[in-house]
Formats: sequence, structure tokens, C-alpha cells
Amino acid sequence: MEITRAGSQPSAKGPEDWFTGTVRIDPLFAANDARRGSSSAVTFEPGARTAWHTHPLGQTLIVTSGFGLAQREGGPIEEIRPGDVVWFPPNERHWHGASATTAMTHIAIQEALDGKVVDWEEKVSDEEYSGK
Repeated sequence: MEITRAGSQPSAKGPEDWFTGTVRIDPLFAANDARRGSSSAVTFEPGARTAWHTHPLGQTLIVTSGFGLAQREGGPIEEIRPGDVVWFPPNERHWHGASATTAMTHIAIQEALDGKVVDWEEKVSDEEYSGK
């Protein structure tokens, strides 16, 4: 058994290359020799969001607070709220983040394939984010 105590891992700022706006990443667990999955709690301030990206083995989001948005390429922008579970299949291009007026926190879970969990692409434009 392994217990990772709350507060034992430092928070990190979401890198500007991958995020628009203020984003805080709190690691929960990392992949290791016994598991290929990793997870973080990610908090997006109002208007903050990821860049377009894909995951080689997919990604699950569990919304824990606030009000957010998520979109897969070619699909509508979807509203996401606490308790919602969002699944992006492997290699599905997508983005997610807070609404324009409300922060949002989700737990992100993904698995590594050959040591890689994500492929980052270009940032989501203001027009894409607003659905215009």
C-alpha cells in the first residue's frame, strides 16, 4: 500500500505553452513501474483553458467544482459541472477549461504509452473558446 499525503506534493503553474490563463496543477499520483496511469487535480480560473491536445490512451476528467467547458474537434462546446465524468477516447483532439465567469477544477486521469501521456498542439483561440 502507498499513501500520498495531501499537501505532500507541490502545486505547479500550468505552462503557458499548453494553457491560456491561470491554471494550477496539483499532482495526485504518477506513473511508475507498477502502473502506467497518472492523475492531477487541475484548477482553471475563469476563462482559462488547455490548448488543443490528444492522449495516446485517452483521458478521463472528473469535475469536482465550478463550471467548465469541454470540446472535441468537430463537436459542440459542452458545459461540464461537479460530478460530471468526461471521457476522451485515444487520440481524440480536444480542449477543456473553465467558463468565462467561473473557475473549474477537475481530476484528470490518463495513461502513458511508451512514456507519453499527451501530445500538445496549438492554443484554443478566443473565437474557438467563445464558440464564434
